[in-house]
Amino acid sequence: MSATATAPRAGAPSLPGFRPSLKVPVSLSVLALVALVFFGLLGSGQTAEMKVSDPGDAVQIPALMIPGQAGGIVLAVLLLAMAAYSIYLWTRGERSPKWLPIAFAVVFVFAVLVWIVAGARQPSISLAGLVAGSVTLAVPLVFGSLSGVLCERVGVVNIAIEGQLLGGAFTAALVATVTGSPYIGLLAAAAAGAAVSMVLAVFSIKYLVNQIIVGVVLNVLVSGLTGFLFGTVMAPNKEQFNTPGRLDILPIPLLSDIPIIGPVLFEQSVAGYLMYIAVAVVWFGLFKTRWGLRVRAVGEHPQAADTLGINVNATRFWNVTLGGAIAGIGGAVFTLVTIDSFTKDISGGRGFIALAALIFGRWNPIGAFLASLLFGFAYNLQSILGIIGTPVPSQFMAMLPYLVTIFAVAGLVGRSRPPAASGIPYVKG
Repeated sequence: MSATATAPRAGAPSLPGFRPSLKVPVSLSVLALVALVFFGLLGSGQTAEMKVSDPGDAVQIPALMIPGQAGGIVLAVLLLAMAAYSIYLWTRGERSPKWLPIAFAVVFVFAVLVWIVAGARQPSISLAGLVAGSVTLAVPLVFGSLSGVLCERVGVVNIAIEGQLLGGAFTAALVATVTGSPYIGLLAAAAAGAAVSMVLAVFSIKYLVNQIIVGVVLNVLVSGLTGFLFGTVMAPNKEQFNTPGRLDILPIPLLSDIPIIGPVLFEQSVAGYLMYIAVAVVWFGLFKTRWGLRVRAVGEHPQAADTLGINVNATRFWNVTLGGAIAGIGGAVFTLVTIDSFTKDISGGRGFIALAALIFGRWNPIGAFLASLLFGFAYNLQSILGIIGTPVPSQFMAMLPYLVTIFAVAGLVGRSRPPAASGIPYVKG
């Protein structure tokens, strides 16, 4: 059997002549050695205090006290063990199981956190606050990445996520102020995101304009238009046009009282709960329904889908529109949840971060959700670094998710391939 034979699943008997890629074992080994040297041997002698409970929690859990250097060595040894297991599987002709890189990433991130906190002037951090802030910051990223998933799964590259988020944020603030209802503003934000996506769909699908160019132009157009309207309409008349209020936080009884995860997951606004629903619905729709099968067929092989009677361009158009509506809801989070007003370019490039999360999540709704949480964690930790007085530059944490995304695209943490027809216009005939 040739070396190009299908790879066996983890734990399955190896195939004669087959040898899986060394990318995952080598990547894990290098990162484990980096952790041993920097987080362990060169780690701080201070003890990192990890507060699990906040003072107001009904159930108080003792804080974790982790010696910087010793804890770093222990975590690095655990990472080395996982890397060794990956190498062992490779020698048997087996691929590393999917859970292994995920578990490795969790331990590695925790090792980074211990290293940073132990080296700070105030070696103490609240894990509950860190996680809660990370989820809040990740909400618009999740909506943006889901928009990208819906578009790219059907064969359209959505570079315009930034414009969709920004259009949703502006419209939500304006409509919520005029109507006096943040919930109407949320619906208006979805409509605004869909409108931006329709422009992308018309030019890229009907007129065959390069999808990336259209997306970039839309981002610039929406940024300029919202900036102009903010300066000429909103800023001079803030009370009339830019006081939208906030979406109410709606704690779920009993669930919100669960220690640690309760306040994080079950004390959300409507937008936060919609995020959970959207991830589940998009995943189920794409992989468990006939609609999802058609969508994926259009994104992978539009000619074959057309042969089976699927209207390729109509499917693309409505999927892109739906993706824009989802991104618009994400934009509303900026003005109806995070703060209670619109400012120029309030999205701050989050659309491009959502695009990176989409790639890192391998064009899968759940993967994009987890990647968005990672980016939100990095953003939140970046702001906390300055508070605890760590010598580690805050820009270091902001840089990490992008490096991981590059590694993912390069295939160093596993196979990452977009839909085959993504970015390619379809002309029937």
